[in-house]
Amino acid sequence: MLPRKLPMLEPESAFFWTSGQDGKLRIQRCLACGTWQHPPLPRCAQCGSEDVSPEPVSGRGVLASFTINNEPWLPGLEVPFVFCAVELPEQRRLYVFSNLLADVATARIGLPVTVVFQRHEDIWLPLFTPETA
Repeated sequence: MLPRKLPMLEPESAFFWTSGQDGKLRIQRCLACGTWQHPPLPRCAQCGSEDVSPEPVSGRGVLASFTINNEPWLPGLEVPFVFCAVELPEQRRLYVFSNLLADVATARIGLPVTVVFQRHEDIWLPLFTPETA
């Protein structure tokens, strides 16, 4: 398990960091216009409504972009590792930034991935693995 600096559980984003407890990835959605948005905001970036709420998504996506990091930012951090932008199928340009848990040689744009969660105290980090057929 990689050493990690954990996020603070802020009122607007705590759901994102704890929803993995039941194995579901949740993303904020506007109940007025249906727009998904991440990271969470107090109001919809599309229509301005304050009627936003977390909803489960499929947990699947594709690698839209990635970088292979070779810098050991923390003591004990194994390198290289893949930091990636995963585009979710629920909406075009809906991204989650995370790590790909796979050999760096597997990373490629368009790679189908699935969310997995790694528990650290009260936080469930959403990470991604290549989809298996």
